[in-house]
Amino acid sequence: MSAGGGAPAARAVLQQCLRAQLQVQPAGDQSEAQFVQIDRGMVIYICFFNGASEELLQKMVSTLLNVRLCEASSGRLVSVLELPGSILIVPQATLGGKAKGRSMQYHNNISKEDGLRLYGAFVSLCEKEVATASAGSSVEVKHGTYGNRQVLQLDTNGPYTHLMDF
Repeated sequence: MSAGGGAPAARAVLQQCLRAQLQVQPAGDQSEAQFVQIDRGMVIYICFFNGASEELLQKMVSTLLNVRLCEASSGRLVSVLELPGSILIVPQATLGGKAKGRSMQYHNNISKEDGLRLYGAFVSLCEKEVATASAGSSVEVKHGTYGNRQVLQLDTNGPYTHLMDF
């Protein structure tokens, strides 16, 4: 699915979940840790590479939210929007790593500034798509913070993990 058949401009990993909790802010001297959480739905790990642009985002959102990878109670595969299920978006720059010898290199990843901009736009598009598709239901889009180390707890009814390049 990569753009133009060449190197991908973005990579996503989809993980079906029963529950997921992401620590987005560690505990400080005067504050408790902050978390976002979803129940049944999908975790989307996302990484942007050099060459990624906003033109790609709508196609990514449409594909990721409409692909039939979630198992309904009937056993039939449905999209996360048909489930209906909530979505947790986790920025994951390590998806862009390439092994070189015994270390990892991330030369193909987008700059932090451009990645932050694209990640924010991606989250916004997901929120709009979910709001349109699930009017009146309790489906939510939660997300992590770009550029920070985060702690994830995940209960999955799988493993049911899919890698997609755009």
